Amino acid sequence: MSACGTVSGLALAIAIAAAPAAAQTAPQTTPTAPQADTGPVTPPTDTPTGTGTPELPAEEQDIVVTGFRASLNSAINIKRNETAAIDSIVAEDIGKFPDSNLAESMQRIPGVALSRGDGGEGKNISVRGLGAAFTRVRINGMEGTSQTGASDIYGAGNSGRSFDFNAFPTEIFSALAVRKTPSADVEEGSLGATVDLKAPHPLDFKTDFVFTATARGIYNELAKTVDPRASVLVSKKFADGTLGVLGSFAYGKRNLREVGYSAVNILPAYIDGGFCSPVGFAPQNPATNAARGTNAANCSTNNPRTSTTAAYNTIQGLRGITNQPGGGAFLPRIPRYVNSEQDAERMGGTLTLQWKPDENTDISLDGLYSRFKVERRDNYIGAISFGRTATNGGKPMTSVRDIAFDSLGSLQYGLFDGVDIRSEGLVDRFTSTFKQGTLNFEHRFSDRFKVTALAGYSHSRFYSPLRLQTFMDIIDADGFSIDFRNGGNIPTIGFGTDVANPGNFSYAPSPDGNFTVLGGFSTAGRPLTQDTRNKTFEGNLEWNVVDNFAVKAGGQFRESDFQIRGQNLIPSQVAVRALPAGTTLASITRQITDFGKLLGSGPAEFAAIDSKKWREAFGFDSFQYCGVECGAARSGVREQITSGYLMTTFNTEGVLPFTVRGDAGVRYVHTQQDSFGFIPVAAPAGAQYPTVGRRGDVNRSYEDWLPSMNLVAEITPKLQARFSAAAVMSRPELGQLTPVSGVTVATRTGTVNNPFLDPIRANTFDAALEWYFAPGSLLSVAYFHKNIETYIQSISEQVPYSSLGLPDALLDGTPSTPADIFTVNRSNNTPGGKLNGFEVNAQVQLSFLPGFLSNFGVLGSYTRVKSKITYILSPIQTTVDDLIDLSKNAASGTLYYEDDRFSIRGTASYRDKFNRGIPSGANDSDVRANASTLFVDASASYNISENLKLILEAQNLTDERNTLFIDSKRQDTLFETRLGRTFTVGATVKF
Repeated sequence: MSACGTVSGLALAIAIAAAPAAAQTAPQTTPTAPQADTGPVTPPTDTPTGTGTPELPAEEQDIVVTGFRASLNSAINIKRNETAAIDSIVAEDIGKFPDSNLAESMQRIPGVALSRGDGGEGKNISVRGLGAAFTRVRINGMEGTSQTGASDIYGAGNSGRSFDFNAFPTEIFSALAVRKTPSADVEEGSLGATVDLKAPHPLDFKTDFVFTATARGIYNELAKTVDPRASVLVSKKFADGTLGVLGSFAYGKRNLREVGYSAVNILPAYIDGGFCSPVGFAPQNPATNAARGTNAANCSTNNPRTSTTAAYNTIQGLRGITNQPGGGAFLPRIPRYVNSEQDAERMGGTLTLQWKPDENTDISLDGLYSRFKVERRDNYIGAISFGRTATNGGKPMTSVRDIAFDSLGSLQYGLFDGVDIRSEGLVDRFTSTFKQGTLNFEHRFSDRFKVTALAGYSHSRFYSPLRLQTFMDIIDADGFSIDFRNGGNIPTIGFGTDVANPGNFSYAPSPDGNFTVLGGFSTAGRPLTQDTRNKTFEGNLEWNVVDNFAVKAGGQFRESDFQIRGQNLIPSQVAVRALPAGTTLASITRQITDFGKLLGSGPAEFAAIDSKKWREAFGFDSFQYCGVECGAARSGVREQITSGYLMTTFNTEGVLPFTVRGDAGVRYVHTQQDSFGFIPVAAPAGAQYPTVGRRGDVNRSYEDWLPSMNLVAEITPKLQARFSAAAVMSRPELGQLTPVSGVTVATRTGTVNNPFLDPIRANTFDAALEWYFAPGSLLSVAYFHKNIETYIQSISEQVPYSSLGLPDALLDGTPSTPADIFTVNRSNNTPGGKLNGFEVNAQVQLSFLPGFLSNFGVLGSYTRVKSKITYILSPIQTTVDDLIDLSKNAASGTLYYEDDRFSIRGTASYRDKFNRGIPSGANDSDVRANASTLFVDASASYNISENLKLILEAQNLTDERNTLFIDSKRQDTLFETRLGRTFTVGATVKF
């Protein structure tokens, strides 16, 4: 909280210094529904209950309020008038969302917690403890999907339904709404929330012509570059304001850098065969093997046994759940430093034609396009011996000279000999594109009968042409150390050799069948294409039977076609080749500079293979690929969803002592699911390649009846209570439904999908009390309960590769063997459990204070969620823990000042720790989790004139880091990176 207080105090001091003159000339007033002179004016929904996609409120007074305060006022009006529990964020100016990222904007909404991805950008949201997989996103009324890439530690890219908000520039949207309770007329599929994103329409504006443009320069203290970001919006009305055209475009480029530490996994010491025993210790480990030079004096050829009896006995004496020697001693699987650089280019645009020939008809055609193009370059320097078996010179060939653990068995210090050091690089390129077209039609035949219809098509494509891993190794380095005694999450690693000197590394084919690895490469099934095509057709009827009572009915057909196509290098090209004549490692490497300076730990710099130089030296761009004919990935799922609903809306105004309004109805849904996949199997004798893809198909269908009800009791003109009850369902991720299995050899992980997964179904109840005690102000408290009847769990277990039924040929050219242990995730339905929580929200405009102090305001929200979900650990063992992605506590607070010229605000957002996986896949560890975070941001703007505004923004002012850990008690660090502070300077012009 001290960080928040510091920023808030800074905001207050600047505001007090800058405000008095402006405050004297333009005292702040608060309209019921504020709009700028050129701002959006969209009529409110005219049904008694305001169901469907929330709209911006109409102007009700002539008083004009603009900026952040106007955005808050509009959001309050939307919330107050809806019968469902809906929270909104509205653009504070044309083409200006309150935050630089859609997901980051939403973390101010009660119950919404933000998940960050590479570079620290907001990527996904969790609503009331339910993660991205349970949240549906609609763009201009049609469900959309968006996939981006990610480093492996964050779970790589999503697989179909989840929505990555960082793929879109914020400037192309004018409002978003988070619907927390369902209505029968809103399509199913959400267990947490339905998020509506709305692009601006030309007839929303008061004036016939609107033009606005913004340009920014963005600087990050780690990347040390100034990056551009710009947007423009043009809107024009014709034919006496009945016809309008609007176009918007946004472009941004970012160069990001992260530095940190990764353990990959934390494993008991006995995993992968244990360490090399001291001379004379019985039993000897590893056993004598003349071919490998292993004997009573040597762990392997020219690698003497230097383990001390004291250190070795310390490990052996620690016993965990398995009661094996070393089972209670936990060490990093691959302790390594991380340097990640990312070049990202984000662009998007909208084009809208809108026609209102009369007051009863509204026809709009919306087109939207976005592209997010990224090249991420990850470099690691670390030890790989702790994650290898005896078959490839791993842990059993490593001696322990000194070691210490804490009382829970976590490594505190270790000194080792015979350690293989690896400098590894990963270049990952991907482009995420989204295209959508929607046609909306609305016509009111009379005061009592209205028809609406929508037809839409969207195509989301994730294309990754390259995911290339290259590495060079130092074999049997002595004096390698890991030291956690500095008290932080990141250890001090000593490599025992100069890792900045490329001459100390090797790159060559293995001389002994991958027992000794001297460098190599891997492509991980690229190029890869992932397509999701959605079609939607729907029609709705609304009949106001009598005043304040209406019947609504409608039907919808949706089709979602999801396909993945991968390619593999032709098997003859996967073998590691010797460096070409005249090529040295020095000529194809580069230095990762300033590393230790930026992180505060680790080497000042280290050598890494330059991917571009490596590709040129080996002619990689001329390598050839193959598809299913050599066992490459290909799979898909097609869902055809037919649904219909019947509901009533009502308002008892004038009938009861106080007004009760609401909706009640039922939705019927039929889902037809057809999935296919190619599984790699051993090819028949004489085939061109050693493996081939064998196709499997699964067809199934299921149906759901989903009743729902929302009630609002207007107890007084300022106090209202909400109640909601519903049956809801959320379908599995599309990628989980493909009948395929596969492995990633580089990380020794695998997946086994399940096309017979049932949806997650739940019964929900919500209650809230809201007090609108002053214009633009709100105090509210809400309670929510979800009884999750079924759940989908990814069950992790460590098994030999040979048990997966996959051909051994998939391991050709890699250091792995069929006997190696892989962490495999299998998806299954599990019993589920209960979720309960409450949220408190405060939005207060301090207009009652004297003078310029009346221009201040505060926002605050707090959410508390608990859940008890049953997880299956093995056929005979279960455990109860929190839902994945659920933070028990989440809070956000904002202090702002705004007058007609100057605006400033500071925001602190806290998210409690949350589980990322159960079980973690590591022996004797119960969870894989994200540590708590507190991010502090600030922004300010100054209106030089009606047409020109200056902008200043700052993100992550406290230099917060993101940390992942494993095991709820030990909390061993899996991953931590420093993101750095980001500063933005810009200007907006508008006419």
